[in-house]
Amino acid sequence: MIKFTNGLVLDKYFNIIKEDVFVDGDSIVAIGEYDKTADTVYDLNGNLLMPSFKNAHTHSAMTFGRSFADDLPLQPWLYDKIFPLEAKLTPQDIYDLSMLAFLEYLTSGTSACFDMYYFPEMMAKASVDFGFRAVMTSGLNNFKESVNAVEDYYNKFNNYDSLVSYKLGFHAEYTTDKELIKGIAKLAEKYQAPVFTHASETKSEVEDCIKRNGMSPTKYLNSLGIFNYGGGAYHSVWIDDEDIKIYKEKGIWAVINACSNAKLASGIAPVSKLLKNSVNVAVGTDGASSNNALDMFREMYTICATQKLNDKDAASTDANDILKASTIGSAKCMGLTDCDVIDVDKKADLIVIDMHRPSMQPINNITKNLVYSGGKDIVKMTMINGKILYDNGEFKNIDIEKIYANAQAVIDRIR
Repeated sequence: MIKFTNGLVLDKYFNIIKEDVFVDGDSIVAIGEYDKTADTVYDLNGNLLMPSFKNAHTHSAMTFGRSFADDLPLQPWLYDKIFPLEAKLTPQDIYDLSMLAFLEYLTSGTSACFDMYYFPEMMAKASVDFGFRAVMTSGLNNFKESVNAVEDYYNKFNNYDSLVSYKLGFHAEYTTDKELIKGIAKLAEKYQAPVFTHASETKSEVEDCIKRNGMSPTKYLNSLGIFNYGGGAYHSVWIDDEDIKIYKEKGIWAVINACSNAKLASGIAPVSKLLKNSVNVAVGTDGASSNNALDMFREMYTICATQKLNDKDAASTDANDILKASTIGSAKCMGLTDCDVIDVDKKADLIVIDMHRPSMQPINNITKNLVYSGGKDIVKMTMINGKILYDNGEFKNIDIEKIYANAQAVIDRIR
């Protein structure tokens, strides 16, 4: 059992309190007084213990494309550069490249990712071998996977390991034929399950969908029954008021990827309007090929800054709402309600924020400071499922040089 003491705690109400937190095995067993003696005492030394970040949209294995094809528009970047390299990836490559992503997630206080990619068996294996929490969904499209395969994955990986789970999904309207989408809708009905997909990322995507189907991606997918049990729309940049109404009615999560959308000049999602309309908002990084970082601090700041700029209103978006979206919101979007906050009986996915870094001083408003001046350098410790995997700048029991070498070998072979 580990006792976190002598510090600050961000509690389930997002208040800063001064209490001890006890972790036994994979779970939080007490906050405050406890009648059992801890095996290990973790002296917070005035630092902040808080719930970890959850990355609600990423493609972990796309670390292969980091800085490979920068400064290009989305479509040429995707079709001319990324897809040709992806075609060369093997299952083992997915394992090796995902392990590299896991390292980076840890350094920014992220304990879980919502991953859309191929060869999910390798992502699941990497997750368990590393000790990282992974929620997976399908990248089903006209060229890869099938509806039957998605159903097999859904049943297999929701009974695989406590660190692994699987959600129904497909790549996007513009890459997936109507019959395939209807097949996923049938699975959603069969399992009464949410569905996740890319939607309304670029203006041209929406315009082309309207030409093909007479309506926006949101309206089209909703008409096919995709969101009858909720789900999520990755990016959600080019959405109108009618789309937002559907999001609210169906409980669709708008998963925001501000850095990737800015870098690819895709646009700025209307986060402030979504929040004002009580739409569920979560936060992700997208993949390292388009971002290029897997850093939730950058995402939070970029969301807040671009909203204020876009709205021409410095008060349009509250940093605390974005911090909640990046922790509690993302966790709920991913179905990880057992590790969303610091509370008794929750899984211990925790991070320690170094309050002794210059960017965290002076102490006026800690939660807003996390968003506006925080960065990877303030993450002192990352714990997943009760195990400390990153502490004081060091990875615990992880051969990082082997991971680096394996990832580089993939890049050298495919490019």
